[in-house]
Amino acid sequence: MGILYIVATPIGNLSDISKRALDIFKNVDLILCEDTRQTQKLLFSYQIQTPVISYHQHSELKKVEYIIELLKKEKKLALVSDAGTPGISDPGNKLVNEVVIKEVAEVISIPGATALAAAASVSGWPMDRFLFLGFPPVKKKRKRFFEEVAVSPYPVIFYESPFRIIKSLKELSEINNNIEVVVCRELTKKFETVYRGKIGEILDKINPRGEFVVIAKNK
Repeated sequence: MGILYIVATPIGNLSDISKRALDIFKNVDLILCEDTRQTQKLLFSYQIQTPVISYHQHSELKKVEYIIELLKKEKKLALVSDAGTPGISDPGNKLVNEVVIKEVAEVISIPGATALAAAASVSGWPMDRFLFLGFPPVKKKRKRFFEEVAVSPYPVIFYESPFRIIKSLKELSEINNNIEVVVCRELTKKFETVYRGKIGEILDKINPRGEFVVIAKNK
C-alpha cells in the first residue's frame, strides 16, 4: 500500500516545524499543497527539493483520481495546507475520506501546529470543552452563526480574515455586547497580538491586519 502523510506545518513562525515533518518531506515522492508557492517557502528554508503539486478545495476530480493512482502504485505522499493542520477548515478531509474508502493507502498523522489550539492555550479560560466553528459564513446565515456563538454554554472558537474581523465582532456584539472575547492576531508571527475583554472594550483597539482566531465566552 501507499502512504498518505497528513502533515501539520507552522501557522507563522517557520521554526515551529517538527523534525519528523521535515524528515517526511525529504523522503516522500510528492507533496500535495494547498498553495505550492506557500509551501515552497517552507521547503526552501530547509533546503528540501521534493516535488510539489497543488491540491485544494477547487481541485477537479481528475486530480483526486491522479493522487489515488499514485497511492495504488505504493507511492508515499504528504498532504499539507498553507498553515496548520490539514483537514481543519480546509479540504484535506475529502482526500483522506477517498483514500480510506478505496483502501489504497495507509493514512498517518504528523501532528503539529494548529491555530485553534494555540489560541486556546493562551486564553486563560478552561478549555476542556469548547465549540469550534471554523470561519463564519461570508453572506448567508451569518446571523444564525453568531446567535449560536452567543448562546453556547462552552467557549466558541472561530477564524476570521482581516477583511471581516471588525464586521464579525460588531455583528456578535449586536446580539450580546457582554460576551467576553480573546482575539488573537497573527499568532506566532512578528506582530502577534492578543486582545482580551468584552467586545465593546476592545473593538477600537484591534488592528484589522493579518489572520485572526476569536474565542468567545458567555459569563
